[in-house]
Amino acid sequence: MSTDTARPITGDTAKRRTQAVAGAVAGLAVIAVLVTVFVTVRGGDSDPATPTAAAPPSAAAPAEPTAPAPSAEPPAADQPAPVDTPPALAKQPVVKGGTGTLDKLKVTALVPGSGPEVKSGQTITANYVLVDYKTGKELDSSWQRGQPIVTPIGAGRVIEGWDKGIPGQKVGSRVQLDVPAAMAKGLQGVEGDLRFVVDLLATQ
Repeated sequence: MSTDTARPITGDTAKRRTQAVAGAVAGLAVIAVLVTVFVTVRGGDSDPATPTAAAPPSAAAPAEPTAPAPSAEPPAADQPAPVDTPPALAKQPVVKGGTGTLDKLKVTALVPGSGPEVKSGQTITANYVLVDYKTGKELDSSWQRGQPIVTPIGAGRVIEGWDKGIPGQKVGSRVQLDVPAAMAKGLQGVEGDLRFVVDLLATQ
C-alpha cells in the first residue's frame, strides 16, 4: 500500500503566505484607526459650534457728557423768596380805622424788623390787611387767602402808597401805611383813604 508523503513548502509559497498575513494585519490596523477616529468625533459635541454673532457697530459715537443742569434757578419775580417768619408776624393783626382826613402818606413801624432794608426795584414777599381808613371795615387780606403777596416795589406794579412807603423798611417789620385816596389809585372797587398793615417777610 502506498502512502502520500508530505511535501515541504517551497520558498514562493511561504512568501505569498507572509504577504497575505501582513496585508490582513494592515487592513485590520486601518479599520481600527477609522473606528477610533469615528468614536472620537462622535464623543465630542453633537452640535456644531454656533459662531457668536458680532455686536453690531454703534450707529454713532457716544455723545460727550453734558454739564449738569443747575439744581435750582433763581426765584422768578412773582415767586416767594424763602421766608423765616418772626414770631411777632405769625398771626394776623387786628386793624382798626383811623381818625381825621389824610392829606399825605403816613408810615408807622408797628413791629421793628432786623432784616435787610427793602430797596426800590426789589421784589418783596409780604402779608397784609387792608381796611377802610374811616370805618375800619376790612376790604382785603392776604391772610384770608392763605398766601402772601409777591410783588416788585418801586416799579409801578402796586399803588403809589406802597411804592413810596415800603422802600427803606426792614424785612421782619410790621408796617402801617395810611394811604390818602390820591395815592391809592388803581385798586378796583376801593375808594377813599385806606389803611394797610403790611408784614415784610422777605426781599430778593
